[in-house]
Amino acid sequence: MMRTPRWFVLVIGLAVCRIGTAWAQAAPPPDKEMLAKQAKEAGLKAGDVLGKGNWELAKDLLPPEILRHYKDGEYTNKIVDWPLGIYKWGPEFKAASDANAGKYVISPEGSVVDKSSSQQPPFIFGLPFPQVDPKSPTAALQVLWNFQYAYWNEGNSHNVTLLNWVSPSKVDRESIQDVYFLYYDGQEAPYRLPNPNNFSGQFIAVATTPADLNGTAALTWRYRDPNKRDSNWAYVPALRRVRAVSPANRSDGFLGSDMSQDDGPFFDGKPEDFTWTFVGETEVFRIVDPKSFTPETAKQVWMPSGGWRSVWDDAPVVGYQDPNWKGIAWAPLRAALARRPCWIIEGVPKDKYYLYGKIQLYIDKETYQGAWNRKFAWTGELLNTLQVTAYQRQELTRPDGRKESLWASNFAFQCAENIKMNRATASGLVPKGKDVPNDRRVSYDPSFFDFNSLQRFGK
Repeated sequence: MMRTPRWFVLVIGLAVCRIGTAWAQAAPPPDKEMLAKQAKEAGLKAGDVLGKGNWELAKDLLPPEILRHYKDGEYTNKIVDWPLGIYKWGPEFKAASDANAGKYVISPEGSVVDKSSSQQPPFIFGLPFPQVDPKSPTAALQVLWNFQYAYWNEGNSHNVTLLNWVSPSKVDRESIQDVYFLYYDGQEAPYRLPNPNNFSGQFIAVATTPADLNGTAALTWRYRDPNKRDSNWAYVPALRRVRAVSPANRSDGFLGSDMSQDDGPFFDGKPEDFTWTFVGETEVFRIVDPKSFTPETAKQVWMPSGGWRSVWDDAPVVGYQDPNWKGIAWAPLRAALARRPCWIIEGVPKDKYYLYGKIQLYIDKETYQGAWNRKFAWTGELLNTLQVTAYQRQELTRPDGRKESLWASNFAFQCAENIKMNRATASGLVPKGKDVPNDRRVSYDPSFFDFNSLQRFGK
């Protein structure tokens, strides 16, 4: 055989190298924007963890001020699946909600009235508007009243809870609050009370620590009458007397914190005190208790005096409780994120002395649990975002055999973040100790909520 000349091999080799180089030049480097778009379309799925490395996947699914925490590595949360149709409404509540379809309308003042008589009924049970029409001019108020009655159905409560002022790296100040709620409207049959004053509810909060706040107490009476403002009183130990307080003060920071009385469990303002607008509907990620969807959910104990006590463990709930946490101090460590359909509504206060000029609420379309409460200045600037935990419900049986449906949360996380000041107030956490009140469906004597009680609580 003839030997191939070396010059021929060299020419062929150079040609192959050039062809290879041409192919390499023809294949452009990966387009980062295209890859990000493809990843976003693929979406986050159950089991994924949202954090600094993949925050862009949640773009448009979280409020921008919250998404920033994931971008900066300040929040990290697992994604869980919460499909529609598994929420455990109580059977009586569900039946009453279905029966309410078409029964009620919104009055010009913004309250719920009987469609046939245009009068306010003495009592409402179930969702008053089980079918919300987004095209209705009163859709926003229908959504808000559904939220109110769904929450009221959890029943009267007594909670000893922490109220913590938090900077990005630590807790700056801590107070223990002894809190009592009594609801007249929306209650299960065994818990209903006579209501001669036409209250929707009454509320007492008493500070027990630190020493400079000990004995400071607040009392609110809320009326079902749409034209009657809240009655509010406060007891300040230094003054040794009870003082009436303007309802507009409920928007101010409670005890100087970034959480207001109108925040409550999510939104606790009087609906008729605002002008509401329906913005739309969307899907968002929201904070949830993942354990409430498992058989290992919270232990509920029936108390000898009546009512259910939730018994929670001491696992860290927020960042500052875990010494190994590197993110922001108020990050919701124990929570997960679930993608849920939400209504978006906005309220403008009728009282120009109210601290905020607009409140934007994201409310779950199925469960009517609140998701994000964003508060804006009268100039339109975002000031504060309230973040709360959602949960599944569980079926319980009382000692008398009655079956009930109650929240199955294993912790509570309420965080009012002051966007401008880069700080937050965390609440809902239970102080360490045995047999700490964390109670629902408890019974109260209405006289307990007399304004003279404030002096009894005060020091």
